Amino acid sequence: MLYYLVLIPLCAAFLTAVFAKWRKPFGCLLAILTALILFFSSLGFCHAAILHKAIIYRVGGWAPPLGICLVVDGLSGFMLVIVNTVSLLVMLYAFRYMQRFTDKWKFYALFMLMLAGMNGVIISGDMFNLYVFMELASLSAYCLVAFGTKAEDLEAAFKYAIMGSLASLFILLGIALLYSHASTLNMADMAVALSGRPSGVLLVFVTVLFLAGFGMKAALVPFHAWLADAHSSAPAPVSATLSGVFIKTLGIYALLRVFFNVIGISSQILSILALLGIISMALGAFLAIAQDDIKRMFAYSSISQVGYIVFALGIGTPLAILGGLFHLFNHAVFKPLLFMDAGAIEYSTGRRSLSGLGGLNTRLPFTGSTSLIASLGISGIPPLGGFWSKLFIIMAAAQAGYFGMAAIAALISIVTLAYYFKFQTIVFSGAPDTSLREIKEVPLTMKAPMLVLGLICILSGLLLLPAFKPFLQAAIDSLRSGIAYKDTILR
Repeated sequence: MLYYLVLIPLCAAFLTAVFAKWRKPFGCLLAILTALILFFSSLGFCHAAILHKAIIYRVGGWAPPLGICLVVDGLSGFMLVIVNTVSLLVMLYAFRYMQRFTDKWKFYALFMLMLAGMNGVIISGDMFNLYVFMELASLSAYCLVAFGTKAEDLEAAFKYAIMGSLASLFILLGIALLYSHASTLNMADMAVALSGRPSGVLLVFVTVLFLAGFGMKAALVPFHAWLADAHSSAPAPVSATLSGVFIKTLGIYALLRVFFNVIGISSQILSILALLGIISMALGAFLAIAQDDIKRMFAYSSISQVGYIVFALGIGTPLAILGGLFHLFNHAVFKPLLFMDAGAIEYSTGRRSLSGLGGLNTRLPFTGSTSLIASLGISGIPPLGGFWSKLFIIMAAAQAGYFGMAAIAALISIVTLAYYFKFQTIVFSGAPDTSLREIKEVPLTMKAPMLVLGLICILSGLLLLPAFKPFLQAAIDSLRSGIAYKDTILR
C-alpha cells in the first residue's frame, strides 16, 4: 500500500479537475479528505518503519536493483509525518482563505499534485523517480506561486521557475553522470557500486552539481534569490507549505539521502555543508531584520533557519544530527503558523506591511497569541522546542571544536529574537489604527489549524522524552548508518 501515498493525491487532483468546476465545494472537501487519509497513512508507515527498520514495496514484484522500489525507513517516515501533517492543516486553513480567489478548484488540484510529488520524493528508492517526483512537485509549486495572477505574483513565479529549472538541470546531469559511472539508478545498488570505487574527478563534479541543485531547492545562500519573492507573492497557504515542508523535502531531505546514504558522506562535504549553513544562517537573519513586508521577513527568516539545520548536519556528530533534525521538525511547525498568522492579518486588514499596522491585539487577540508563540519558539526562547534544538546545535558545534561558528549561531539567535520582537511590538502593541477598529478575527476553520500548530509549538519538546524519542531516533539512525542503507534495502 506504499504507493497509495502518491496514487491517492494524484487521483484526487484528477477528480478535482473533472468535477469541481460544477460542484464547487467538491475540490476542497476532497482535498481535506485526501490529506486526512495521507496523515493517518504516514503515521502508520512511520510506526512500521520504526518497528521493522524499513518498509519496501517492489513495483511489479521485481526486486531491486532490477525493479523500481519504494522505501520508507526512519528518515523518510519522519519526513512523511511532517509533510502530511502540515498539508492537512494547510488544507483546513485554505477552506475559507481561498474563497477570495476565483477557480479555487485549480488550487486544490495543484496542491494535490504538489503533495503527491513531495511524498514521491520521500519514498523513492531510485534516483530517476526522485527526479520525476521532484519535477511534479516543482511544476505545481510554480503555478501555485502565480495563483494570484498579479504582476508581482507572475514575476515571482517566473523567477522561481527559471531558478528551479536550473536546479533541476544540475540534478538531472548529476544523476546521468552517476548512472554512467555506476550503471544503475537504484539508490542502494548505486551505493554498492560507488563504495567499491575510489573517488575521482567525476564524483567531485557530481558532488558540486548536487550541492548547487539541492542547495537551490533548499534556498541555501548563495542559491536563495528566488525564495523571498516566491514566498511573499504566493497565497498564505502556499507560503506556509513552501516554507514549512517543500524546501525541506526537495532540498534538505533529498540532499541528505543522496550524500549520506548513496554517495557516502565525507569530511569535505560536511565542511562545505557547515560553511553554507553558517552563511545562510547569518545572511538570512540580517536580511530579515531590514524588511517592512511581513511575509518577506518570514521568507528571509526561513533562509536563516534552514541554515541552522544544514549547519548542524554539516557538523555530523550524533548530537548535531539530533539538533538538526529536531530543528527541522520545529521549523516545519513554527513557520507555517507564522505564515498563517500573516495570512490572517492580511485577511482581516488587507495589509501586510509593518508600517501600516499597529495595535492589533485589541481586535485580533487569537492571531496575536499564536504569532507570539511561534515567534518565541523560532527565536529559541525556553522552554519551547526551538530552544532545545538550537541549544543542541550550539553545544554540538562547541564539542566539535567549531567555537567561532557556535558563537555565530548563538548571536544569530539573538538577532532572530530582535526581528520577531520588532514584528510583535509594531503589529500587535500600541494603539490601534482608527481605520482598523472594525476588523474581526478570521473564521473558525482558519483558527483551528493555527491553534493546532500553536499547541505543537508548545509541546514539541516532548519529542525528547523516551516515549516519543523513537520518532526522532529512527531518522537519526538512518543518517548515521550512511551507505549501510544499501544493506537494509537489498537484504
